[in-house]
Amino acid sequence: MSILDIRQWNYPTRIVFGLGAIERLPGLCGSFGMKRPLLVTDAGLADADITGRTLDLLKNEGIEVAVFSDVKGNPTASNMEAGIEAYRSGGHDSVIAFGGGSGLDAAKTIAFMSKQTLPVWHFDDAGPGWKDANADDLPPVIAIPTTAGTGSEVGRASVISNEETREKKIIFHPGMMPAVALCDPELTRGLPAHLTAATGFDALVHCFEAFCAPGYHPFADGIALEGMRLAGEHLPRAVADGNDMEARAQMMAVAAMGATAFQKGLGGVHALSHAIGALYDTHHGLTNAVVMPYVVQANRDAIEERMNLVSRMLDLEGSGFDAVFHWLLELRSEVGIPHKATELGVDAAQAQELGARAVKDPTAAGNPIQFAPAQYAAILEKACSGTL
Repeated sequence: MSILDIRQWNYPTRIVFGLGAIERLPGLCGSFGMKRPLLVTDAGLADADITGRTLDLLKNEGIEVAVFSDVKGNPTASNMEAGIEAYRSGGHDSVIAFGGGSGLDAAKTIAFMSKQTLPVWHFDDAGPGWKDANADDLPPVIAIPTTAGTGSEVGRASVISNEETREKKIIFHPGMMPAVALCDPELTRGLPAHLTAATGFDALVHCFEAFCAPGYHPFADGIALEGMRLAGEHLPRAVADGNDMEARAQMMAVAAMGATAFQKGLGGVHALSHAIGALYDTHHGLTNAVVMPYVVQANRDAIEERMNLVSRMLDLEGSGFDAVFHWLLELRSEVGIPHKATELGVDAAQAQELGARAVKDPTAAGNPIQFAPAQYAAILEKACSGTL
């Protein structure tokens, strides 16, 4: 592909960012004509203090809001269908996506699918099905992240699990982009250290894989590089002290940056992570963090030259791939990421099946090397044994 070939680049939605940003929510609802929003979140946040405070903000301004929280950590099609029923039966006119990646992904899909007649799998990002969508009069969505990881608040897609096939599917449509992302680091203050580490590594992986993905996208590359630098500096601080609001804010920025950058592409880390998550229902960010170094090592021949720039950006003592790889392993250890996939419950005996699933995942197309199923299986076996 020549640098002169035609491309299309898209950048994210409006972002309202900073401590206390949540106070802007009622006004934003008014600006989008949202009178009866459905707040969609995951089951773990339904009774949380931050959820209650957010609901009070809305109710005190006369906004009739209801809550739907039947959402798993890896949201499913049945979660989506139940949410659509709640949306329609409640006479809602809009959606507030509230939570981590699961709540945000479910909320965006509920809003989008509430206006569709085709099945959700028709909009799998692996094909052109998004062109068949009804894009008229889609409900406005305000996305409010409570973790700093997926960056779904600035994304045009959601990951939904197919319970029948035990696969994760990426559902895509440009209209799934939230109208505004409301990013208040204060909402992440109570996030436990292990979840701060797992979600933060998810954001880092987004930046790293986007930078390594083939293709010409200097906007994404620049954002990905800065995202990696910020994550390296601030993730350990956020894990060590959950009240470090500067670190929390920087990681919330990294999450949005990673999701912006990965429109260039992701890669083998996500391909394996999606396969593992679909079979074992593991935490997505943690799974990414565990398998990342094994995929990076397998990609070495294709990304080694790019690591020279990464090592300079991170201001490492050494240079090139070895310096970056050492930094990655040290960061992973510092924030408490498990070294082996078996610590997630993954069985190496299923390596062949997981390899076959990984190669079919849409994110595999962005990997610098197009691995065969057997190669993904070999990577997974190394992840299970801890062999680098």
